[in-house]
Amino acid sequence: MSEKQEIACAIYKTSKRDGLYLYIKEQDDFEDVPPEVMKQFPKPEHVFDLELSANRPLAREDVFKVISNLQTQGYHLQMPPRPEAPIADIELPDSLHG
Repeated sequence: MSEKQEIACAIYKTSKRDGLYLYIKEQDDFEDVPPEVMKQFPKPEHVFDLELSANRPLAREDVFKVISNLQTQGYHLQMPPRPEAPIADIELPDSLHG
């Protein structure tokens, strides 16, 4: 990555959809966020500010992708995790069946 590998951001969540987060470059500056995205954040709730760094990975996102999106489009949208398969759909080895 040739651009800066550290960037400060503010992270927001929405009560509309659990697990959906919006990263922006400056707190309360939603200017670069498209209206379609902002519809999911009618009352954005500030979660915390974070200094993103190539040396500090994120739990659920690729930090390089987040940094790149912030630099190129001004925001990054973190989607909720995919639901896990129900326990009934998981195949167990015969040794675990009673």
